[in-house]
Amino acid sequence: MSVHTFHAKQFLPIPLEKAWEFFSSPKNLSVITPPEMNFVITTKDLADKTYAGQIIAYRVSPLPGFRTTWVTEITHVNAPLFFVDEQREGPYTMWHHQHHFEAVDGGVLMTDIVNYAAPLGILGDLMNALIIRKKIQGIFDYRTKKLEALFGKPQ
Repeated sequence: MSVHTFHAKQFLPIPLEKAWEFFSSPKNLSVITPPEMNFVITTKDLADKTYAGQIIAYRVSPLPGFRTTWVTEITHVNAPLFFVDEQREGPYTMWHHQHHFEAVDGGVLMTDIVNYAAPLGILGDLMNALIIRKKIQGIFDYRTKKLEALFGKPQ
């Protein structure tokens, strides 16, 4: 099993508190997920704010024609600076996603660090090179555009 790392950074021209308010609400995940992923939160009575130990279940289509359950646990929260979600069940052998928020001049710098491993060993590594990494990049590209539409572009 190879562990891969994906990094993304985005500046938002909003205060740190506003960024934290948006991203710490699990209900906003569907807003920033590409529609073709058919993302649906299935957890009943979902809390409005993220907290350590929170379990969130979804149905998602990471690839066309493939629908699966994805369950994550919020393992760390240090409001308003970062939180971490880890996959407990889903399409990856491992998924560890750090969400960092830093107040900077004129707004917030968001940094995402995703460490993940595809299933199926060497075949999964090949799938990562051909499909998975591009799919993850596409998800973050969509998120960038959606967040710019919601909060504005950097000046």
